[in-house]
Amino acid sequence: MTDEGVRLAAELMSVNTAMRRLVRRRLREQVPPRLRPAQVELLVVVGNHPGISVAAAARELHLADNSVSTLVNQLLAAGMLRRETDPDDRRAVRLELTPDARRHLTDWRDRRARMVGARIEELAEEDRTAIAAALPALGRLLASLREHAGPAEETPTRTTT
Repeated sequence: MTDEGVRLAAELMSVNTAMRRLVRRRLREQVPPRLRPAQVELLVVVGNHPGISVAAAARELHLADNSVSTLVNQLLAAGMLRRETDPDDRRAVRLELTPDARRHLTDWRDRRARMVGARIEELAEEDRTAIAAALPALGRLLASLREHAGPAEETPTRTTT
């Protein structure tokens, strides 16, 4: 790996982390209930894979099963998840979003898009063009990171929150 690769990676992760944290904090003030990032990530996974098992969700998030079980219990108590018995295997459970969770995620995504979109529109045309041009490469970088993430690594999927 070159020094340039290390420098770009450090800058990208620093900007990404700061932007996500700032947006998350502002949205948390506006969109109840106040969910932790890991809880939102699990809701996104369940929303993308209705009926997913706890073990499969843990694999998707690259987290330990017991960590996801704790998140599931918290979200069940908050009325954001339902646990359904698998009709094909009575020992297995499947996770489903509640209507409240669907509304919360939709509202969160809409507010996030409007918040960030308004700031993007204020940028110079060349900056907007540069951001648009970078998106395909960033998508390929994400795919590569996912491909190389081991099952024990804690690198949660952060697709749409």
